Amino acid sequence: MSQRRNWWIWIVVIAAAALVVAASFYLDKAVHDWQHEHRWKNIQVLSRNVTRLTDWPAHAVIGLVCAGIAWWKGNKRWTRVFLMMILAGALSGATAYTLKISTGRVRPAVKTESGWGGPDKRQNYQSFPSGHTAFSSAFFGVLLFVSWRVGLLCLPIPLFVGFTRIFLGAHYFSDVVCAFVIGLLCAFIVATLFLKERKPAIELETVA
Repeated sequence: MSQRRNWWIWIVVIAAAALVVAASFYLDKAVHDWQHEHRWKNIQVLSRNVTRLTDWPAHAVIGLVCAGIAWWKGNKRWTRVFLMMILAGALSGATAYTLKISTGRVRPAVKTESGWGGPDKRQNYQSFPSGHTAFSSAFFGVLLFVSWRVGLLCLPIPLFVGFTRIFLGAHYFSDVVCAFVIGLLCAFIVATLFLKERKPAIELETVA
């Protein structure tokens, strides 16, 4: 009965995620219009700097430094957690990049009649999904499955990364939403495979 209930939970979660992604496409125009009307120079410069500092190299450095500190302190669990955060980010980043070059969605800043061009390696045709957001949400998303309090505390970071990608006109709203879904899915997969607590086997003594 419990396994059947788990299957239903998965079906509901996947269906809800699919609905959220689908609904986000309908909000693309409204969010893009808002972004176009609120081009504040100083905020844009700040957003560029924040986006640069929260790209995957910065995440990797943070993860390695934290893993090194945890290892030095003798905390094997958190050493593994920080390394798995990097792995989750890499997995989501690779997934996002594959989708980018496969779909060839034009970035909002590019003026063209074709929105989706198919496989394309040019930067201006790699809008869907947001690689920055996917990596950041997977990286910090692992914490949600390890310690939800710490995860919620760090959640504003990938949210702000996604906001800057929209504000800079680098991505549509749906690009960021899909990236969040990809990131959290990759975080869940990594946390389940490599961070799941294993119960020690119980040895039964036979009574003669």
